[in-house]
Amino acid sequence: MLIVDDDDDTVRLMRAILARHGFTDVERVHRGADALARGGDFDIVLLDHELPDMTGVEAVGPLRSRPRPPSIVVVTGHGSEALAAQAIRRGAEDYLVKDASLPHLLPQVLDRVRRERALRGALSLAQGELLRAERLAAIGEMTVTLHHEINNPLMAASAELELLNRGDDPLTPAQKAGLAALQANLERIRDIVRRIGSLRDTKTAPYPGNLRMIDLTEDTGGAGIELPLRTRGTAILAVDDDHLAQVLTGVLGSVGYAVERSRDAAALERGMRALSVTLVVLTDGGSIPTPPSGHSPKRIVLVRDEAAAAEIDADLIVQLPFDPSALADDISALGES
Repeated sequence: MLIVDDDDDTVRLMRAILARHGFTDVERVHRGADALARGGDFDIVLLDHELPDMTGVEAVGPLRSRPRPPSIVVVTGHGSEALAAQAIRRGAEDYLVKDASLPHLLPQVLDRVRRERALRGALSLAQGELLRAERLAAIGEMTVTLHHEINNPLMAASAELELLNRGDDPLTPAQKAGLAALQANLERIRDIVRRIGSLRDTKTAPYPGNLRMIDLTEDTGGAGIELPLRTRGTAILAVDDDHLAQVLTGVLGSVGYAVERSRDAAALERGMRALSVTLVVLTDGGSIPTPPSGHSPKRIVLVRDEAAAAEIDADLIVQLPFDPSALADDISALGES
């Protein structure tokens, strides 16, 4: 709280009144100019009307025009209804006269002012939450629109690329490179739409031209709408090492597989019964259960001993450690074979 008053006796009286009612964090300045310089640092200003450099009513407007304005109570030794009305019109919360009623009225007025400030703060917070809720609702509507209007042609474009890649007419190296670049850009669009679907907040980032745009660069944790360009089925991951399993899950997911982890032979056998399983990944030494009749998932075996690779029956043998990017390309090619 800030007291703006040039009279030492009045200030001592107000400090005593305030201390008796729990107002202990109190500072004092003498002039209106000092009040204008420091008023933004306080929640409440007790402003004397008769100051050496200006009237209190003249200081009310500039103080209230601050971004975080204080609540102002004008205090004067010569009160009048006209002066009180003028102070309140300019933004003062209340008006007190320095008379015998001051010790009784000052604490009451300050309690009311504090309650009103708290109420305004709560109202402002509620309005902010309402705006945020409306913004998120708008994002949700936009997500549904994007899902409908973008995902369908995106899937069609991806299918056309698949047909071109599998066509009978041979493609030149330049054409193959162009198709690969086009596929990469379609996948980038898919990822952006997925992230929009996962938005739970409207964080923004600077954009050239003093503009702001919604930030889609952060990982959203996959909580939103998934829009895969290709669904290759489920991959059973029978790998004991958690770190290796985490890397493989990311690689398999990037090329269109849903991943299920099997930590033992029984879980692997149960998983193999699902016709959706199109790929099995395991380390050397493990055996793949017999799948249901007519169902033959691809097999990838991870090996550490290159010499043992010749004795392993698998569709793809991967030497540990491996390059994730190269492995993703090999798995993608295996899924298309």
